[in-house]
Amino acid sequence: MKIKKGDKIKITIGKDKGKTGVVEKVYKNSNKVLITGMNLYKRHVKKNEKMPQGGIVEIPRPMNVSKLNFVCPKCAKVTRIGFKIEKNLPAGRQGKKFRICKKCDSKI
Repeated sequence: MKIKKGDKIKITIGKDKGKTGVVEKVYKNSNKVLITGMNLYKRHVKKNEKMPQGGIVEIPRPMNVSKLNFVCPKCAKVTRIGFKIEKNLPAGRQGKKFRICKKCDSKI
C-alpha cells in the first residue's frame, strides 16, 4: 500500500468529498485507512462502566484507499505516488526504495 500513517490525504468520493485529513491508522489486509475526524457514523451505546450516561456516539470508520488522493507536502497538490530505487551503490548492496511525488518528482 502506498499510503502510510501520517500522510495528508484528500477525500474524492463520499459524504466528506473535498475534505483533507491525516491518516491515523492503516489496515493493509482490507486496503483501508482511518482518518481523524472523517467518515463519522453515529452509534447508539447502552449504559456501561465506560459511558455511565449512554446515548449516541460518533465513531470514525475506515475508508477504502481507492476513495482517497495523496496530497504532496512539497507542492501541496493532489497527486499519485511512485517509487524509485537508489542507484550508484557499491557492488553487492541494494539501493533503498523510497516514495516520490509524480507531479514535482520530490522525495516523500
